[in-house]
Amino acid sequence: MNSISANLNIMIKASEKASKVLIRDFGELEKLQVSKKGPQDFVTNSDIKVEKTVIEELRKARPNYSILSEENGIEKNKDQSYTWIIDPIDGTVNFLHGIPHFAISIALQFKNEIISGLIFDPIKNELFYAEKDKGAFFNNQRIRVSKKNNINECLFATGKIENKLDLTYRRTGSAALDMAYVASGRFDGYFQSNLNLWDIAAGIIIVKEAGGIVNEIDLANIKNIKVLASSVEINGKLIEKLDNF
Repeated sequence: MNSISANLNIMIKASEKASKVLIRDFGELEKLQVSKKGPQDFVTNSDIKVEKTVIEELRKARPNYSILSEENGIEKNKDQSYTWIIDPIDGTVNFLHGIPHFAISIALQFKNEIISGLIFDPIKNELFYAEKDKGAFFNNQRIRVSKKNNINECLFATGKIENKLDLTYRRTGSAALDMAYVASGRFDGYFQSNLNLWDIAAGIIIVKEAGGIVNEIDLANIKNIKVLASSVEINGKLIEKLDNF
């Protein structure tokens, strides 16, 4: 593995340990306990177990760092300049339906900036990660965003669509993986509104370090976030197509 910081190494080990829970539970979906938080918003006992495992591992190594996680919310600790941002299962609906497209997402925020992040797809064993000024990687191979500049040849990812768009796009059900796929050039761009910070925190740094561009995001707002990520070459054309996005 290329040279990584102690913090990223901690994140990777935490995600790998938690992934064992996901892989096991994915094979026994009929036994899962599921509750509903809102329309199309579910939480499973797997979410809770994965989040607990990740937090325990991160806390063991960095007991003073603060934590923001999907199920537990905000935990302000002694060191509030550093915050772990955790989404235990990004793509819970896919997970519940036996669709192997979901991920563990962990990011580290220092003051007002995301400085490292990882997105781990345990079923495909695909790990995307990045640190500030060190580049973005997929399973230890350097990755870059797409080089396409003709928008009609591009494939985009998004979530809920309000209006018909003159674009070729897919809805995959995992914001974290959508951003990871933009970073690796599988998708040419990603756009979505009404997201939570834990959905996209890791993706922000991974896309940027892969040479892409992400719209300005106020990290103080953890909900109702709008994201547009793509290569620099296609960004302006995508914004024009989306009009009032």
